[in-house]
Amino acid sequence: MQVSALYIYPIKACRGIEVQAFRLDALGPQLDRRFMLVDEEGQFISQRIAPRLSQVVPSLAPTALTVKAPGMPTLKLPLSLPDDGRVAQIKVWDHTGPAIEADFAVHDWFSEWLQRPCRLVYMPYAQLRQVSPKYSPEAAYTSFTDGYPELLISQASLDDLAERAKMKLSVERFRPNIVVSGSEPYAEDGWKQIRIGSVPFDVAKPCSRCVVITIDPATSEAGKEPLATLAHYRKQDGKVLFGQNCIHRELGSIRVGDAIEVVA
Repeated sequence: MQVSALYIYPIKACRGIEVQAFRLDALGPQLDRRFMLVDEEGQFISQRIAPRLSQVVPSLAPTALTVKAPGMPTLKLPLSLPDDGRVAQIKVWDHTGPAIEADFAVHDWFSEWLQRPCRLVYMPYAQLRQVSPKYSPEAAYTSFTDGYPELLISQASLDDLAERAKMKLSVERFRPNIVVSGSEPYAEDGWKQIRIGSVPFDVAKPCSRCVVITIDPATSEAGKEPLATLAHYRKQDGKVLFGQNCIHRELGSIRVGDAIEVVA
């Protein structure tokens, strides 16, 4: 087995960037979900309530993020915001804490695109958000993810779902960081610990899925599939499961082509 693709998502809920390698810091892949959009109460905004985020496309420049959306002027963001900037109290799932606000012009750009008031915030590196101890007795941290530093899916599982749903499925719908090739479909359900290159990972828990996977990233239009098909054979305790949430246990780098070893 090996890594067949890697992705980062600099702005939570916006389009991802395919990369050949990434470094892992204390929060996960560098630049992954370090920015996030929040409403006037500080609650995070996702594609569940704002599907148009699927058409916001960031790209990496040497010292900045370039952000595009149809019909909008190109927006440039720094790769990080200074810790002494304006502080906002934000909430993402069970986490509440401070974040750094971007400039008002940035808020205006996203508010215009989403047609609703919103603000862009940044998680400073020093603001460590701890992973649930229920699934990680050993302390671990993450950024503005849904709860875990990395999300892994297997290409074989995706291909199996596409065949069952009788539709073409891009990996973009499932928003993984790590795509695995060379495994049997759903083999990842039985993994507890893996090693990618030289970096060990705990496989913490299956990822529960929602309507976001029914949204076509290119158009922001939603349907019933592939969630409806997935619910027929991947439902457990009321949750539809696909992919695995992972926690890296050492700092380091992983790259496309790295071998994957199942340790436990």
